[in-house]
Amino acid sequence: MNTILLAAATAVLYLIAYNTYGKFLAGKIFSLNKGAKTPAVKLEDNVDYVPTSKEILFGHHFTSIAGAGPIVGPALAIIWGWVPAMIWIVLGSIFMGAVHDFGSVVVSMRNDGKTIGEVASDLISPRVRTMFLSIISLALLIVIAIFCLVIAVLFQMYPESVIPIWVEIPIAVWLGQIIRSGKRNAFGFSLIALAMLYIAVIAGAYFPITMPEFMGISPIVLWSVILLAYAYVASIIPVWRLLQPRDYINGHELFVAMGLLTLGLLFSNPEMAAPAYNPSPEGAPSMFPFLFIVLACGAVSGFHSLVGSGTTSKQLSNEQHAKSIGYGSMLMEGMLATFAIIAVGAGIGLAADGDMTASAIWNSHYSSWGAAQTLGAKVGIFVEGSANMLEAIGISHSIGITIMGVFVVSFAGTTLDSATRLQRYAISELTTGLNLKFLSGKHAATALAVFTAGLLALHDGSGKGGLILWPLFGAINQLLASLALLVITVYLARQKKPIVYTIIPFFFMFAVTGWSMYENIMTYIKKEQTLLLVIGIIIVILEIWMIIEATIALNKSKKLSKSDDLNDDIEPASA
Repeated sequence: MNTILLAAATAVLYLIAYNTYGKFLAGKIFSLNKGAKTPAVKLEDNVDYVPTSKEILFGHHFTSIAGAGPIVGPALAIIWGWVPAMIWIVLGSIFMGAVHDFGSVVVSMRNDGKTIGEVASDLISPRVRTMFLSIISLALLIVIAIFCLVIAVLFQMYPESVIPIWVEIPIAVWLGQIIRSGKRNAFGFSLIALAMLYIAVIAGAYFPITMPEFMGISPIVLWSVILLAYAYVASIIPVWRLLQPRDYINGHELFVAMGLLTLGLLFSNPEMAAPAYNPSPEGAPSMFPFLFIVLACGAVSGFHSLVGSGTTSKQLSNEQHAKSIGYGSMLMEGMLATFAIIAVGAGIGLAADGDMTASAIWNSHYSSWGAAQTLGAKVGIFVEGSANMLEAIGISHSIGITIMGVFVVSFAGTTLDSATRLQRYAISELTTGLNLKFLSGKHAATALAVFTAGLLALHDGSGKGGLILWPLFGAINQLLASLALLVITVYLARQKKPIVYTIIPFFFMFAVTGWSMYENIMTYIKKEQTLLLVIGIIIVILEIWMIIEATIALNKSKKLSKSDDLNDDIEPASA
């Protein structure tokens, strides 16, 4: 397969979708209004509710939803073949993921920036609120614990990334102050900040830093503690001080990385070494339904609804920006996932020589599910494949490794920050509803978020405690996607808008998630994994309960709509 053609065709499809389907959703379904006051304007507090320019918010939203997801998911899903992975990336992102993300932002924005769980209370029932927020909180607990591990592992894998990642923080604070002043050209200074970051990247390539063991404590644990402390601080300070400007820089970093990959692709033109279709890899679960669970970011991911309704909706300065930020960011993530497929499916084969063919190199990485599914394997294949492509444009392999390593770690860091802030919102809303207001304050809720994640991550002394619940995350994440689509559907029904565009994606995601949960539960029973079994069953019960509640709410909306239509017909006759 010609990989240049694959990337070009995907980009063209996304451009068409954005300017047709995205435009239709913005105008006819969600009726975006340029003159409406957004929560960021009405409730501005300079901490969480902060009116933000479209360009800066795009950077924050994209890097928050992406993290390492559109790299890790495709890098594993390709084991079933690049064709099914690409079909899901393209169709999933256009008709499901982008609709899900766009709708989550709009529904939250129309409800004072409340999280999707809080909105569910208003649209469906108060009972759903507690159940939804509980599932959200569990998902975020796993995300925070795992991403501490992810970043710690990446620091050990790519010690060249340590200097640029930590140097970016003071650069971002400096840029945030400049943007906040409003007196200078924010874009111009953001380019200066980006240049400073890449100087740090080069420095990192020559001065890698490896965390040593200290008093018998492993480097993974030390990094995890440092990262949790950082996440606490980052999640309580105003978004404009660190989160926005750092993600603005990371947004530029995305375009640089994708630009370099595009040039590398054009000059190297690697042939796809991965098989087009591989339905039965050794040790892998069945492609259906697990392709749709493993490959989430890049197609559709429930975590995005938490970002869209948790932070993004509180920063929109104009309703019409929701189209480019909600729908457009998801398509951009799909494009990044496409580059990930090309890097791991074709770029990795550029290292072929007389002793080993491109296909043989690929097969050595994907010989079995066990060989491919580890974090190091997935990220490592992407970084190596990308660095191989960058060599075609004159970038040395070591510098290429550093550039792509920093790129992955930067996005993972954004996910950690955003997840901690989102967990603070979820805990605040949950404890307020349970009359535990002493835990709903900013510091108390954040401390609880960090403490529980640290307890999970560090309870076994290795920093890898989050892996205990990680097998549940994929299904929980896609469960959140289906429930978010359900909330959006109820909202549209209340607004007397067509629901077909959200209810079909809901049914699909509900079906594949339910199928995967059943398969997982059977596995947990077979392996006698009691904790995962109990949590899995509870999640299934909560999901069914919430769907019943939503069905009742939808029926009520239909009855109210018919009643309103009848009144409209009667009034002229009685006049």
